[in-house]
Amino acid sequence: MAMTRRSASHLLSAFRPFSLLLQPHLVDSSPAAASARRAMSSASALRARDEKDVARWRESMGRMRNIGISAHIDSGKTTLTERVLYYTGRIHEIHEVRGRDGVGAKMDSMDLEREKGITIQSAATYCTWKDYQINIIDTPGHVDFTIEVERALRVLDGAILVLCSVGGVQSQSITVDRQMRRYEIPRVAFINKLDRMGADPWKVLNQARSKLRHHNAAVQVPIGLEEEFEGLVDLVEMKAYKFEGSSGQNVTASDVPLNMEDLVTEKRRELIEVVSEVDDQLAEAFLNDEPITANQLKAAIRRATVARKFIPVYMGSAFKNKGVQPLLDGVLDYLPCPLEVYNYALDQNKSEEKVLLAGTPAEPLVALAFKLEEGRFGQLTYLRIYDGVIRKGDFIYNVNTGKKIKVPRLVRMHSNEMEDIQEAYAGQIVAVFGVDCASGDTFTDGTVKYTMTSMNVPEPVMSLAVSPISKDSGGQFSKALNRFQKEDPTFRVGLDAESGQTIISGMGELHLDIYVERIKREYKVDAKVGKPRVNFRETITQRAEFDYLHKKQSGGQGQYGRVCGYIEPLPSGSDGKFEFDNMIIGQAIPSNFIPAIEKGFKEACNSWIPVNLLLS
Repeated sequence: MAMTRRSASHLLSAFRPFSLLLQPHLVDSSPAAASARRAMSSASALRARDEKDVARWRESMGRMRNIGISAHIDSGKTTLTERVLYYTGRIHEIHEVRGRDGVGAKMDSMDLEREKGITIQSAATYCTWKDYQINIIDTPGHVDFTIEVERALRVLDGAILVLCSVGGVQSQSITVDRQMRRYEIPRVAFINKLDRMGADPWKVLNQARSKLRHHNAAVQVPIGLEEEFEGLVDLVEMKAYKFEGSSGQNVTASDVPLNMEDLVTEKRRELIEVVSEVDDQLAEAFLNDEPITANQLKAAIRRATVARKFIPVYMGSAFKNKGVQPLLDGVLDYLPCPLEVYNYALDQNKSEEKVLLAGTPAEPLVALAFKLEEGRFGQLTYLRIYDGVIRKGDFIYNVNTGKKIKVPRLVRMHSNEMEDIQEAYAGQIVAVFGVDCASGDTFTDGTVKYTMTSMNVPEPVMSLAVSPISKDSGGQFSKALNRFQKEDPTFRVGLDAESGQTIISGMGELHLDIYVERIKREYKVDAKVGKPRVNFRETITQRAEFDYLHKKQSGGQGQYGRVCGYIEPLPSGSDGKFEFDNMIIGQAIPSNFIPAIEKGFKEACNSWIPVNLLLS
């Protein structure tokens, strides 16, 4: 690659010992020389210790994956995440999205999510698979909650794109894929629901090529489809896998079935050809008709996937507990670790010069706040750490606001559960309590002034008028709207100056309905919802004269006034909305009354289109 990372060893140059060649008969035995030798020995020990720490950190980060699971609505994302957590030992029971037991999937912690059977908020968790740590963010599939996908992909290193084997590539599949391209996310595809009637994985694979322009190929072949779906054949290892036990937890390997050998050979050759088009090392072996080993093919797929030139396609049925464990192996084998992804910051001290982050704990702290939640203990801020180390009790700096903040509590999230930790390193996704900030703010340790590039926030497409039914609930109502607006950048709140209505805007009807329901449940405020009122305006079309006499006797001096003049439309394209010309000659009306007269006419014209008014 043209650009290389800063080696951690460069950071340790301060500890490089002096090069001294000492001969036994020339050794200086003075106290000063002995002190110098002790200093040299200490420096060498410190350098060796720090080099061991850096090596340990690099090995640890090499065994880390930050991934998101995204797809069109009802493709099986949350069901897949539930199986991942079960097989990795994070949960001990499997619960369905719309389960009869009333528990619901682990990642759908909100009551509304369990009732409606959809994911509304992205949820973070972590698990361990074969000594690798995997940080997972499960995202919504509905287009109304697209900001949750947007900010999750902003901080992730890889992703699983889930496709339905019956529905194929759908509208939100295209949107999610576009978001992955925007943030340059390497990904693997998983064709789910092979047990359903009408399942056709090869049709879906070709749709991904034509609609999403994926350069992809299957790395597995299903053994049967629909009701006869039994297992999978791995095209890399050339092994057949079946999933046994009550929850598919026992994976048994065997030889490729005899009746599938021709199909498997054909699909493996297709896989090698497709990968060879984007990987020179494999292409050379393929063109020379050399036998391609499993390790060669696996290495080539990894290189092409990390470089975003190829997308391996996995298959299975999460609901029937088939194909999830090989997918986890694929995440480890083909998706990048934090050190293999290039992240850039903007140096505010150098006119926002682009800086490549090293991605190691030895660097100064750089972290991005990508999601906010109002929790029981205050604001919960999700952070992705790109460089350095963050510790409980440390002082960190919000580069966007310039504020110095102490970290009172540091946690790792498991859906809605929290695990307190003392420190977190580069590459990890954690959360902090009691830090007042906005979504998209960057935190450092104060030694650098870097900001991360912001995420893309779409504009709202729908508005509703909303108001509390009870006037006594105004305070809680305003508190709810302010909180939701802070948490969700696509949720906007405004006041219509003409109608006096409170207008909420969002990404769709479901998006706004969910927030109205949350106001009722979380803040005990019943809200009235309706369409925003639109003021219809009128204007004049031709000149009209007026002469009005006002007389009113109510005791005392009484009231008397007369106003004469004419009104006419302004020429089309006029810049102003209203022109007032005073054509009074002499002091027929005292000049100090004229400003009040003009103000009265301007107030009346608020409901008119541009006019020209002359007072005579």
